[in-house]
Amino acid sequence: MIDKERAEWIRARYALAIERIREIAGEEVIEGPGRDYFQKTAGFLVEMDLLLEMIEGKRFKRMSLSEMQELNRELYRDILPEHYGHSYANPAYAAEKLGTEYGSLLCFLYTELRGAIPCAFEMQSYDEERLLHMVILYELFLQVYAGFTDDPAQTPEEIRQMIYWHMSDYSDVLVPYRIRQQLDPSLDFATDIILHSQLMDLRYLYRYGENISDNELKLASYLNSLSQEKIDAMARTYTEGYRIGFVNTGKDISKKSVVNIRYPIGFERVVRSAIGYFEDMGLKPAIYRIAYHSVNKRQNLRIGYCATSPNKQYDYDHKDDAAIYLDKKYVTRKLEVTRQAFEEYKELAYGHAGPACIEVFGEAPFTPENKAEACRLTDKQQKLMVYCQNEAGQITNEYIKGDERSFTIIAFPLPEIGKDFPEIFDEIVRINTLDYVLYQTIQQKLIDALDGGAYVHILGAGANETDLKVALKPLADTARETVFENCVADVNIPMGEVFTSPVLKGTDGVLHVSRVYLNELEYRGLRIAFKDGFVSDYTCTNFDNEEENKTYIRENVLYHHDTLPMGEFAIGTNTTAYVMARRYGIEDKLPILIAEKMGPHFAVGDTCYSWEEDTKTYNPDGKEIIAKENEISALRKEDISKAYFNCHTDITIPYDELAEIAVVYPDGGRCEIIKDGRFVLAGTEKLNEPF
Repeated sequence: MIDKERAEWIRARYALAIERIREIAGEEVIEGPGRDYFQKTAGFLVEMDLLLEMIEGKRFKRMSLSEMQELNRELYRDILPEHYGHSYANPAYAAEKLGTEYGSLLCFLYTELRGAIPCAFEMQSYDEERLLHMVILYELFLQVYAGFTDDPAQTPEEIRQMIYWHMSDYSDVLVPYRIRQQLDPSLDFATDIILHSQLMDLRYLYRYGENISDNELKLASYLNSLSQEKIDAMARTYTEGYRIGFVNTGKDISKKSVVNIRYPIGFERVVRSAIGYFEDMGLKPAIYRIAYHSVNKRQNLRIGYCATSPNKQYDYDHKDDAAIYLDKKYVTRKLEVTRQAFEEYKELAYGHAGPACIEVFGEAPFTPENKAEACRLTDKQQKLMVYCQNEAGQITNEYIKGDERSFTIIAFPLPEIGKDFPEIFDEIVRINTLDYVLYQTIQQKLIDALDGGAYVHILGAGANETDLKVALKPLADTARETVFENCVADVNIPMGEVFTSPVLKGTDGVLHVSRVYLNELEYRGLRIAFKDGFVSDYTCTNFDNEEENKTYIRENVLYHHDTLPMGEFAIGTNTTAYVMARRYGIEDKLPILIAEKMGPHFAVGDTCYSWEEDTKTYNPDGKEIIAKENEISALRKEDISKAYFNCHTDITIPYDELAEIAVVYPDGGRCEIIKDGRFVLAGTEKLNEPF
């Protein structure tokens, strides 16, 4: 809670702003298409004021389920696919109605203003800082409106400057609050919903202020139908994976006090149980929603708790909105504010144990439309964005040390996956709890064969054009050292892979996959060439235009880097998951978390051990894993800014697209691991049983 004087100051600013906005909703000062934009946008903000009055007056909590549903539909109606074609949040429509230059600026402004929705709902926690976030948005709207009523009206560049200084000046409000949300359990808006709602009464879903679809309603209803014993078992699998992650890496969880829980709305019964298990470990939950302000977004990634996206095209259209204001001065300002915030909250940061994530899958694969009217980063801005993310990552690691934190991640299906949802859900629960010892034993056979190899050769079958050599780190002491990690069910659930950090020099060839789904985006005919471990060329067949295909990969796989190294090579062993996916026809809907266990996979970006290369890690057989860095991450000892990319994207080749995986030894000898999509190494035959 903030002090009374500051709260009154915020309330006074809000009252002045909303009074003027009410007037604008009926004014006809502006001639031409701008009048419609400002009247409609002002009308939306007036609706936000009524929403705030409803929430603070407790009327919202007394609404019936149908009333809450109608309110929710009205809040998100404008960006739903069926209405998006005529929304000022759509850059194509905004450009058509307002002109290209004004359209992009006012489209950005309207999208930022929609961030008032979660701010209003979080006033249920009496958090006046969230009201301040609404105020500064409203004041920007008023400033831009005044610019349009000037005679002559201000130019697009003058309007852009207004937005620029707003983003720069208020980064010291928005960035620190976002950092605090990640660290401070006392910001308990979501925690309160989870722990104190009557979860059988589905009205609780609407307290978040997120778009609530059939997915959330059906998911919550399904979980409500399960026994407490089954709910607790799911929560134990998730939380035990987190705890074991600390144990297996020799990190002391008792030094930590906070766990960041990320989950899909609808999963509250499981999260409530998980909070209890985390409390037994001495950890309190810090829970925050996905970012709504551009200053805190990372493209279209949805990091934090959230509901199903109301419109993935809307998310994609606005992933590069920072192009409007991103320059060197802004980046310097944001990084200064980031460091100051971490310093202010350093005690909370030191106690942060890392994220515990629940993901969902099952939505229809999404291939976006690349709109010419959407904001795009220039080459210079792309480099600035990469620099900003790298520097911010280093600052974060100073305060939340990589060699002291861990994580876990687990995934479940959404009802949207189809009529077999209950059966698929049960299958995933089963896959998440497969026999730990069985897989550990079989995977050790794989590691024994791979250790000592000079490289691994991966060859595609049929139309798959993969032909790739992955160089391996040499062993100095085969009795005490190993190159691959034996990964079972700890941080990365479900179990089923052995992985390593490849040697970059000598890692050459082509990775090709017919279809893959990465970070909620579909890629068809994805083809990436490597030379000495770095991406040297790339394309896909999503679009007719080759330039569009390359841009799509550069923006969403390379994250604006000119190139990235291969940070990981792994062989997935979870054939049970693979056969299940084939049986239900959901291969294209599985998240990479599960898909990466269903064949060999290759990550571009950082290694799996980024920021903790110097922490000794051992396999269950007692051997130390020595392949924890590559030629790039080793640069941390000289210049840490050159060592990390702050991204890691896994790409899997399914078993049926494989002709061969073989390890080749320094003397030229070969040992086949997989042949024609089946495991052929002695001792691994049991992995073929699900086929």
